[in-house]
Amino acid sequence: MLSSTDDLVVINSCAVTAEAVRQTRQAIRRARKARPEARLLVTGCSAEVERETLGAMPEVDGLIPNARKLDPRLWNVAERQVSIRPQHTRAFVAVQNGCDHACTFCIIPQGRGQSRSLPVDTVISEVARHLDHGVREVVLTGVDLTSWGQDLPGAPRLGDLVAKLLDRLPHLSRLRLSSVDGVEIDEGLFGLLAHEARVMPHVHLSLQHGDDLILKRMKRRHLRRDAMDLVFRLKTARPEIAIGADLIAGFPTEDETAHQANLAIIRELGIVHGHVFPFSPRSGTPAARMPQVTPPEIRRRAAELRQAVAEQRTSWLASLLGHPQEVLAERDGTGHAPNFARVRLTPGIEAGTIVTVIPTCIVEGLLA
Repeated sequence: MLSSTDDLVVINSCAVTAEAVRQTRQAIRRARKARPEARLLVTGCSAEVERETLGAMPEVDGLIPNARKLDPRLWNVAERQVSIRPQHTRAFVAVQNGCDHACTFCIIPQGRGQSRSLPVDTVISEVARHLDHGVREVVLTGVDLTSWGQDLPGAPRLGDLVAKLLDRLPHLSRLRLSSVDGVEIDEGLFGLLAHEARVMPHVHLSLQHGDDLILKRMKRRHLRRDAMDLVFRLKTARPEIAIGADLIAGFPTEDETAHQANLAIIRELGIVHGHVFPFSPRSGTPAARMPQVTPPEIRRRAAELRQAVAEQRTSWLASLLGHPQEVLAERDGTGHAPNFARVRLTPGIEAGTIVTVIPTCIVEGLLA
């Protein structure tokens, strides 16, 4: 992401794949060409894990540590309150950053550092500020969201934060969570996901794979059965809950049997919001040194995973026809139901309005 003022250009970089680093270098060169007199600074994950490479580029005037990039003193600019545009209907509030885990495919811990959590009062103030500006739905985000609180006094859990938000902000009517690690869902959070109407019925799991041996080689902390048990408990308590998941296709050593297990878990969990990532080796990670699946095979398997998710999603959307959905209208003429189904709306509905819609058909993957 690139941001600039008249005399300062900031590139907030990503390092999750080698392609992301390549694109960062391209962005630096383009920015310098477009703004030859400006001070050009780079922050983000690439500025950590590719520090020597980026620091040696003649276009770069300085690198800002990722953990301190929100400190205005490092940029030589005055601190100011970030404005919130009233037309935003949904706010994303980052309550956690960094990661203490060591998944073999991931370089994020090297770029983001150890897990760090915002204190409860800080989160409440930030969410309240968004609500005061007319935001109708808040999404809590983090690199490892469910580890929130482990570095704070008393080691509170994410369920504690959600409960305090709902208690202290009674006008917060829709709260959603970004990707969560299923094995870190505490009982308090489970209870809120299962029974609290103001917590949206939508859980996106950092699942990554459906085969136990691959999960072990990824150094994930869950097995297939853990995910199955969690989703069974959630759907038993709250049948309308929608399940999303991140899945990696073609992880090193993945054979056809493991791929079939990956396909099967999509059907068994009923994954309707799927993010499928073709495996891309990242230099400096253990997975990059493992026996690799060929790129054409990775693409084939990724396509099959996406097709399986599409089939689950189509069936799920069909099951929602004729049933009222409370939809938060957005600026593009669509909106999202609590279960994150996207709905096409009648023209003229003001963004930020919550309307009841009874869908009668599916048009281009949207309820209508």
